[in-house]
Amino acid sequence: MQNQAPHEQVASQGDWPILPPFKTGIRGRCPRCGVGRLFDGFLKLRPGCDHCGLGYGFADPADGPAFFVLCFACIPAVTIAMLIEIRFSPPFWVHLVTSLPFLLLTCIPPLRPLKGWLICSQYFFRAREGRLSPGTPAGPE
Repeated sequence: MQNQAPHEQVASQGDWPILPPFKTGIRGRCPRCGVGRLFDGFLKLRPGCDHCGLGYGFADPADGPAFFVLCFACIPAVTIAMLIEIRFSPPFWVHLVTSLPFLLLTCIPPLRPLKGWLICSQYFFRAREGRLSPGTPAGPE
């Protein structure tokens, strides 16, 4: 079983179809059945799937969604705001009308699909916390 691809390992756990993490994650669906909901609210994770009963205790995306949003949305949004300031030196209210809505629209909506994708990827690839095997040393000697 160790030589199988990750999607083959997941498929062998039962009669569940192999669902790609991107497809189920961005829709906020259960990584196992693709039907149940992943979220209870905007970003709060449900305790488990209401359709197949999969517990979401394995899920820990940590700061992954926020990191991706910072890299791919916040930096360009702040750069545009700075260019507006440097080029035009507008009054403060102009930034409230242009830069702030642009920043909010590029940073908040992607959080939920990214979090769902990371959680579904953890299930699909069977990601776990790293552990040392009993026979290996704990660090460099």
